[in-house]
Amino acid sequence: MRVEGRIVQWDDAKGYGFIAPSDGGPKRFAHLSAFGLRPRRPFVGERVSYEPGSDAQGKPRALKIRSLEPKPAPAGPAPKAGSGGVKSASAGQGGRFRAPPPRSGASPASPSPSKTPSADTGAALWLVPGFALLVLITHLAWPLPRGLWGTYMAMSLATFIVYFLDKRAARLGQWRVKEATLHGLALLCGWPGALLAQHLLRHKSAKPSFRRLFWLSVVLNILGFVLLFTPLLAPFLSGLPGPWNASGGGVSV
Repeated sequence: MRVEGRIVQWDDAKGYGFIAPSDGGPKRFAHLSAFGLRPRRPFVGERVSYEPGSDAQGKPRALKIRSLEPKPAPAGPAPKAGSGGVKSASAGQGGRFRAPPPRSGASPASPSPSKTPSADTGAALWLVPGFALLVLITHLAWPLPRGLWGTYMAMSLATFIVYFLDKRAARLGQWRVKEATLHGLALLCGWPGALLAQHLLRHKSAKPSFRRLFWLSVVLNILGFVLLFTPLLAPFLSGLPGPWNASGGGVSV
């Protein structure tokens, strides 16, 4: 039995949202894969019909979703060059061309969301070799612990894998990894792997609030490295006993 409803929440970057039934009742989870092939993306306010179902955990979700909105009119044939002023099928009064209206929820002046984050993260990738150079210079000046390189590499690999699993869960409509976990991994030396995952997987690269906290974790990690393994803390720790005594270099560990 099919049920009619309306999309009341939709996250196009993550590919899922919620449908409210027309006859009332709780909202149902809707994943992009349940819409099948269609000429346009789902949008808030769209009238749809669906088959009630559930996921592997028994949570209600909408299946075999179909749009009840009128189909968009096909584009008319393009005018031929040199046709002596042949008007387009979409020309208005006076022969002036009118551009077709933008899709619902889209802005003609805004860039595609799939391109903006890739350019942003791609430009920031320079930070990975830049930080590696900082670690190398610091090691030549003040020898670093032997396991530091391995820690950054292992945490970066683990963070990349967690991003991949979260991306897969978002695509399949399964339980997601908490954003606090992703930020914690980035703070604990895994931010190079997180940055690579955001660029290569196109995951968590468009949400402004997540990006702000991510870059805060990167700054805190780099600042912690500089304070712990360079002489910047030496004037403050020189009077402390034991392993906190920092004389002639980074903090003794």
